[in-house]
Amino acid sequence: VATPVLAQDEGASEPLTVSGSATVVTDYRFRGISQTDKNFAVQGGLTVSHESGLYAGVWGSSIDEYVAAASDQEIDLIAGFKKNLGGATIDVGVIYYYYPGAEQIVPGYASDFFEPYVSVSGALGPVTAKLSAAYAPKQSALSIGAGKEDNLYTALDLSAGVPNTPLSLSAHLGHSFGPSYLTIGDEYTDWSIGATYTYKALTFGVSYVDTDKSLFAPISGKNISKAGVVGSIGVSF
Repeated sequence: VATPVLAQDEGASEPLTVSGSATVVTDYRFRGISQTDKNFAVQGGLTVSHESGLYAGVWGSSIDEYVAAASDQEIDLIAGFKKNLGGATIDVGVIYYYYPGAEQIVPGYASDFFEPYVSVSGALGPVTAKLSAAYAPKQSALSIGAGKEDNLYTALDLSAGVPNTPLSLSAHLGHSFGPSYLTIGDEYTDWSIGATYTYKALTFGVSYVDTDKSLFAPISGKNISKAGVVGSIGVSF
């Protein structure tokens, strides 16, 4: 639901809108890799958008300690610009990934990094397609022991609603180019298929996620890149 921030004459569009969400997921997967040792996570976000296309937001999730040297939170600070051009939507921006408390085990540990992104989306008949790319320049937080590294991630996403139902289907294919801390070594591919069901402000989701990588959590020994089914329940406002 859009919340007016500045008063306008009745019937006029609001220059600013505020939207948010809160979600519980059975596993937080970031580009196919579990950030929670295949356990539950609580997530939430808030976005302020201007009619010009500018927007800023914050999003957060609980994570496991192996992600960022004992930090148990990921907080993403987001700023961008979105514009419709003909039948396509262009979205450019930057995300700053912040991990509070990441220096508890290793003093001075560099965990935070930033990542600019761009995407182009549009309708192909009943299907919405989105091509996206995110490039993190060389930073200390991405190092795997050979100095500063950079990282490129590209993805194709498809989604479509089932006519006359609150059900939507989606598919995702992404590739991480390494090596960097985001790939933990060699580059890899991730993919998923999923469905969501919306009831009023609630959204129920289920997806199958997999990668061609083999990565094990340092404490539990779980293969956190192995295929899995992820469920979610979220509310938007």
